[in-house]
Amino acid sequence: MILITGGERAGKSDFAVRLAMKESKRAFIATAEPFDDEMSYRIKKHKRDRKDLFDTFEEPIDIAKILDITKKYDVCVIDCMTTWIGNLFYHEVEKTSVIDEFVRNLSGNEIIVTNEVGMGIIPNDKATRMYVEELGRLNKRLAGIADKVFFMISGIPLKIK
Repeated sequence: MILITGGERAGKSDFAVRLAMKESKRAFIATAEPFDDEMSYRIKKHKRDRKDLFDTFEEPIDIAKILDITKKYDVCVIDCMTTWIGNLFYHEVEKTSVIDEFVRNLSGNEIIVTNEVGMGIIPNDKATRMYVEELGRLNKRLAGIADKVFFMISGIPLKIK
């Protein structure tokens, strides 16, 4: 399993796709929902960039069930944890059990994309603090079980594990 983390627009998704292209049977789990025009555009761009090189599964909440399907693939890119955790908050899903099930269902063929959102100022409002803390706990957990971890800075992958 590979975890790719870093800041916004640092090239995490592109790097994940490049790594996945080394394998022949590829899956992609997309967690984004088109809540606004900007996100709709981003989703369309990602689909266009991937072409038909991946079997794509769009799932904003229950990605653990999709992992049962993607175990038969050589590689499965999951893009991304940042959006997925946001979806869990937005849809008011009980996070602990959903996250635990996701982690339990990981098979090791995943390339997981996430963001490092907790490296700056502590958010002033409670909801944002809760989000940042939840994502930080998940990132730490995933980094602990990942075989490799990359931190993307300005499009440059730094291998940190």
